[in-house]
Amino acid sequence: MCGIAGIHAYLDVAPAVDRGELERMNRRMAARGPDGSGDWLSPDGRVGFTHRRLAIIDLSEAGAQPMHSADGMLSITFNGEIYNYRELRAELQAKGYAFRSGSDTEVLLQLYADRGTAMVEQLRGMFTFGLWDARQRLLVLARDPLGIKPLYYADDGWTLRFASQAKALLAGGAVSRDPDPAGIVGFHLFGSVPEPFTVWQGIRAVPAGTVVTIDASGPSAPQRYYDVASSLALRADKADGDRADARLQMGAAVRDSVRHHLVADVPVAVFLSAGLDSGALLGTMAELGARDILAVTLAFEEFKGAPLDEAPLAAEVAARYGARHIVRTVDRAEFERDLPAILDAMDLPSVDGINTWFVAKAAHEAGIKVALSGLGADECFGGYPSFVDVPRSVHFLRPFHFLPGVGALARRLLTAGIGAGLGIHPKAAGLLQYGGDWAGAYLLRRSVYMPWELDDLLDPAVREEGLRRLAPLSGIAAALQAGRRLGDFDRVAALETSLYMRNQLLRDADWAGMAHAIEIRVPYVDPFFLAALPAGRVLASVDAKAAIADIPDPPLPAASRARRKTGFVTPVGRWIAEAAGAPPGDVSFSTASRAWALRVWQAGWAGPASA
Repeated sequence: MCGIAGIHAYLDVAPAVDRGELERMNRRMAARGPDGSGDWLSPDGRVGFTHRRLAIIDLSEAGAQPMHSADGMLSITFNGEIYNYRELRAELQAKGYAFRSGSDTEVLLQLYADRGTAMVEQLRGMFTFGLWDARQRLLVLARDPLGIKPLYYADDGWTLRFASQAKALLAGGAVSRDPDPAGIVGFHLFGSVPEPFTVWQGIRAVPAGTVVTIDASGPSAPQRYYDVASSLALRADKADGDRADARLQMGAAVRDSVRHHLVADVPVAVFLSAGLDSGALLGTMAELGARDILAVTLAFEEFKGAPLDEAPLAAEVAARYGARHIVRTVDRAEFERDLPAILDAMDLPSVDGINTWFVAKAAHEAGIKVALSGLGADECFGGYPSFVDVPRSVHFLRPFHFLPGVGALARRLLTAGIGAGLGIHPKAAGLLQYGGDWAGAYLLRRSVYMPWELDDLLDPAVREEGLRRLAPLSGIAAALQAGRRLGDFDRVAALETSLYMRNQLLRDADWAGMAHAIEIRVPYVDPFFLAALPAGRVLASVDAKAAIADIPDPPLPAASRARRKTGFVTPVGRWIAEAAGAPPGDVSFSTASRAWALRVWQAGWAGPASA
């Protein structure tokens, strides 16, 4: 796991690569790679790569980057881990390819030499990379199928720059800081910035599951090689087995994924909450023979002795599987001390990630470099209320969706009632207008603010232009375009995986984990794992979320099954809301999210776009 960046002056009239710019980009990513740093400039000065190294596989200097092929025609800067690199290496060796290191990075170089850009379809892992093909004068940028690792690029029409962090591109000094209304509106609607947008006009995300190539004429449009909805549609074609078969299939898929995610030349720990997802990971690690596992749990003084206190049940689970258990307690004072560093590390504005910041901080303090996380289980096993709420809204309110003007009229009337202090939640005003189709119902479920609420938050010109370019309903609907045959369960799974998980949870895991040089691995976020699961309708019928408890041997304790789902939460929202004047104690999730969104925006990104 590392930080990568590069510059390609693809037009002949463009200035050559500035080493100073590369160095500034590298320094901005220092936390991502404390184990080494490297730079490379092509002989003609038209391409430059830089790299920060967090050594996980092949800890020797042979694994250092940027890395080059034996003939010097291929060069790569790579961030991530390839869990099936040994199998791929064996295939390549059988074809006559020779290797000089034990790293997965060299496998990427040789695999590209063998298969070209189609090689990405063979990779199991989390990855982004920039690869220079000197023979073809071609730069290749690639990002993993589900978007675990971020990659951003900026193209000024002469030169293309890329980096693991958007802020690293800015640190180079050659990329414009002009704000992007689409990204700004996206953050206020969703609490995160939907890809490919950022909050800067000149910077875009390489979309998950795509390859971008850059030749003498500039960058191509991103070429997609993986789509969540189409993958779930293929899985839906599987024949249904009985409940016992489905649970066996789930268990086999989890064990296979955990086995692959344990591939490392350093110890692998686990972030352990009191929930089923991380407990099942720990139990599976132990079942597979992992020894002396370190489990890290976050605790808060405000939650002590209350149902939200994760520590007691996590301790029981850790003891059950023989793990060494660390409980790290955080208080409001530490949060306030860390807030400047949190906002600095936060690459794009987000209403989440604080929990990951502190658990990663605790892991770093314990000398950990790699930890498994239960992130992604709710998306594939139906653990969110949205798996019930969104389909119910669509089926019940669909008739109103086809009555022109009724929903908009109801929304205006109810909005007036909200303004009059009648106690109506702002989202309730949009039920008839939005709740009758999948995109609208999902927006209601996941939004922090609704579009009509932006009037009081943003400059009118920013709001209007941002909504036009972002087109939030079209963006949500696009996540389902390739899966028109999907049932209700898989539709919600596709939406949560492609939108909330990708734009919020995975991005937060990256910046918050890498700020402490912690590689966070997510066994439930793996296309090979998703493809091995039963069809969504079967997962729904067997209550897959509850069935997770039975996957390890021995299974999770009864207390884990009985615990009401709370999510992996912190009291940050309460602290912020109370500081803003909300009544102490009883602060709703919605109030907390809005308060934190405003604090983040005003502290880190607010400018001419604000009202």
